Formats: sequence, structure tokens, C-alpha cells
Amino acid sequence: MLVYPSAIDLSSAHLRHLTGHLTVRRREIGTRWRRVTPGRQALLVLAHLRCGDTYAQLAAAFGIGIATVYRYVREAIEVLAALAPSLAEAMRAASRLAFVILDGTLLPIDRIAADTPYYSGRHKRHGMNVQILTDPFGRLLWA
Repeated sequence: MLVYPSAIDLSSAHLRHLTGHLTVRRREIGTRWRRVTPGRQALLVLAHLRCGDTYAQLAAAFGIGIATVYRYVREAIEVLAALAPSLAEAMRAASRLAFVILDGTLLPIDRIAADTPYYSGRHKRHGMNVQILTDPFGRLLWA
């Protein structure tokens, strides 16, 4: 396995933010020992979310198993999802603005032909529909 340095175009504040929330989560569930520290887990998750590194690549880079990478990513996504505002909160924030921008897109996914609920006839491919609500400056209110 060849190892090479890489960079993620995020600030260290993003890493510290996620690290802090993962540390709190570990205390809440009473985790005694993990293979990687909360900071390394945050780095692993940010590499996956921002750069699209696969679980196999991350497992090799961090010296852990693919199943462990999967668990770490799922845990961090749950932590981040809990921080996100609900639709009701986003609508309260939107009511104070002159206008909001609602847009959507189809995110392509790999599916077999049997999974017709995920097939978009308009785009002629499988995908998940994502709707985004932003303020007039483009800041995310809700997804």
C-alpha cells in the first residue's frame, strides 16, 4: 500500500468543531476506548465527506478496518444531523427574511434496475432528490 500526503480544503476550525461534538458524544455513550482519537475520527469523516475518499482508502490510511470506518462515519453524520435545524426552525428563520431561495437537485447513486423508486425518468438515472433552502446570501437554512 502506498501512502501519500493529501489536503482537505477546510479550516482547522471545522476539524475542532466536529472533534468537540464527537468528544461530547463519546462521553454521553460512555465509550472507554476507541482505535482512533476524536480528532482523528473527525479528520477521517471530513476526508470522506469533502474529498469523497472511499471506506477502503480511509481504512488503509488510518490503519483500521472498513467496518470501523463505516461506523465512525455513520456516528459523525448522526452527530452533525442532530445539530442541523428542523424544518420548523428553518421556516421561523425564513419568516424574518425578505425572501428565501428554494432549489433542488438529483444526486446520482448506484442502484440496480429493481430499485425503481430511486429512478428519475427526467434525468434517466438513479438518484436521490435533495431540496435546499437558503437565505438571500446563499447561507444554508435547511436541506
